[in-house]
Amino acid sequence: MSDLPISVRLNPETGIPEQYDNHIQRSLSDLKGQFQNEVEYYRMMAEEDRLLYEVYELSRPHVSGELLTGVSVIHSGLIGDEFVMTKGHFHEVLETAECYYCLQGQGAMVLENPEGDCVVEPMQEGSIVYIPPRWAHRAVNTSLKDKFVFLFVYPAHSGHDYGTIESRGFRKLVLYKDGEAVIVENPGWSAQGSE
Repeated sequence: MSDLPISVRLNPETGIPEQYDNHIQRSLSDLKGQFQNEVEYYRMMAEEDRLLYEVYELSRPHVSGELLTGVSVIHSGLIGDEFVMTKGHFHEVLETAECYYCLQGQGAMVLENPEGDCVVEPMQEGSIVYIPPRWAHRAVNTSLKDKFVFLFVYPAHSGHDYGTIESRGFRKLVLYKDGEAVIVENPGWSAQGSE
């Protein structure tokens, strides 16, 4: 890994970096317990452990002062009436922020702090969402046919805390109802683990 400046070109058709160091793929099995309709989840799992999203990362040392950047691609579709989404996480270093820039498609960022305050920010091509320190975040693709592609940048030492979201979920869900994306309360949300 070099200490020299780097420049990476994004493919204009896909938004994917033409060079990257890590390619992470998350499938249906990686989000076990995260979708509201468990019957539909297991029915779909029996058919295929389908790919839900991919992350293309540029590696940097995981130390203070460095930034990690890359592109996420969330595929379209529904699990029951819930849109395809990422696992969602807090940062292990809670006092670190993140920034997302939408390159293609449309979606929503579900944001929640440890106290349970929740905000859902819509995103479309050209949108920037700044995620302040202490806010967990989950990206949701609100299209039934197009990919949701966004660039992310965050402090390299911040780490990921997936466990808190796996155990309590997010307070809000983004569902497909009557031909559109709607935000509803999550009946399975738990305040356990909130400060």
